[in-house]
Amino acid sequence: MAVGMSMKADEVGQYNYRKKITLFVVLSCMVAAMGGILFGYDIGISGGVTSMDSFLKKFFPKVYRRMKEDTEVSNYCKFESELLTLFTSSLYVAGLIASFVASIITDSFGRKPTIIVAGVAFLAGSGLGGWSYNVYMLILGRVLLGVGVGFANQSVPLYLSEMAPPTLRGAINMGFQFSVGIGVLMATLINYGTQKIEEGWGWRISLAMAAAPASVLTVGAIFLPETPNSLIQRGSDHEKTKQMLQKVRGTNDVQAELDDLIEASNSSKTTKKPFKTILERKYRPQLVMAIAIPFFQQVTGINVISFYAPILFRTIGLGESASLMSSVVTGSVGIVTTFLSMLTVDKLGRRTLFMSGGIIMFVSQMMVGAVLAGKLGDEGVISKGWSYIVLILICIYVAGFGWSWGPLGWLVPSEIFPLEIRSAGQSITVAVGFLFTFIIAQTFLAMLCHFKSGIFFFFGGWVVVMTGFVHFLLPETKNVPIEQMERVWKGHWFWKNIVGGDVHVEAK
Repeated sequence: MAVGMSMKADEVGQYNYRKKITLFVVLSCMVAAMGGILFGYDIGISGGVTSMDSFLKKFFPKVYRRMKEDTEVSNYCKFESELLTLFTSSLYVAGLIASFVASIITDSFGRKPTIIVAGVAFLAGSGLGGWSYNVYMLILGRVLLGVGVGFANQSVPLYLSEMAPPTLRGAINMGFQFSVGIGVLMATLINYGTQKIEEGWGWRISLAMAAAPASVLTVGAIFLPETPNSLIQRGSDHEKTKQMLQKVRGTNDVQAELDDLIEASNSSKTTKKPFKTILERKYRPQLVMAIAIPFFQQVTGINVISFYAPILFRTIGLGESASLMSSVVTGSVGIVTTFLSMLTVDKLGRRTLFMSGGIIMFVSQMMVGAVLAGKLGDEGVISKGWSYIVLILICIYVAGFGWSWGPLGWLVPSEIFPLEIRSAGQSITVAVGFLFTFIIAQTFLAMLCHFKSGIFFFFGGWVVVMTGFVHFLLPETKNVPIEQMERVWKGHWFWKNIVGGDVHVEAK
């Protein structure tokens, strides 16, 4: 049985789009990818401020007292607090709801307005967070940040995939995850500096500084062009769309791609209820991926590392400054490996990166779990040497994620949906991601308390499941034009039985 599959261009339609990478596309995608920095900054900043003594003392005094004074509490349980996890996870509930609203705006008004709304909401949330004087203001600010992140995560990956030429779509779309990594690193560096402010108000700077990338995105998005796909979907005349295609592709010979867009647009106009349409049998593979990929991305355990890395490193005995600096190291590793993934994804393909990254993550998680099980009990700390071994293993894990599930978790869903259900499909992807991010963020500290080192075995088991899922059920999508993507399902050994068709596929 052929598990993998590829597409022979001469059998499924010649992919003879004329294109070259233009400065216009590069600048547009760089501005749009700033939406990833918003998401990354928020992930990094929340974990950092919740490890600051001054922040805990002001908003979560019970956690602070337990950490400092209660010597009988297990190392794994010192940070367990429903209110503390609500602060972290409230953003994801707001983002989940916002992603469905964003779908309507994206379909009706385009990708560009949705990105602008994301920037404005994030600006408001960062201001409120920085000026918070009680926990309610703090959580309301997080909700506004969630609206911004929900709108950005729904629109930016679509924007990048639609603007990119097929042969570079993987690299350009991965700019979103690369920006997420930059945002996490920025936040961690800022936390490292602000936690040294002796007066204890450094956390305010950390939360308020989110306004910087939000301002860049908001202002930059005003000047963004709309994607050709969105223009024709919303009824723009063919000549206007053709002119945008020519500008985006850097050539006048765009008729083949325009014809595909027109055909996709005509199909999409018959779809009045995309969230109902996506339930139809012919869209079953896309729906499964829209749910499975973001679910698997969350149960890799990466957000546990991102949210709670400073707390985790303090749990194993590193001090406040050392724990934040350790997060800087892991964040830097993630950025480097995501960049390497950007350079290779359109050559090696999505499946190769998924499989190799899964193996790396599984091995490193098993080793972290084994070290903590053997060396860290409920009380005391492990030696500095073993602490740094754990740090190295977590860096290897982050490298595996940055190489695979990090960027590919955004890339693959954004490129597989036909135009008529694209916005709805992306909203489902984002919502599922937020839902399970919320669940994990809300339960992780309790899981850490009860599972102890077994938490790493728990997530490692999921990595095995998701790697098998990719091996058997995900076809290769590299170099396939986004408006011809339905052909990969018709050539897949399993999905062809669901959607019909028997196209032999071999990616070029």
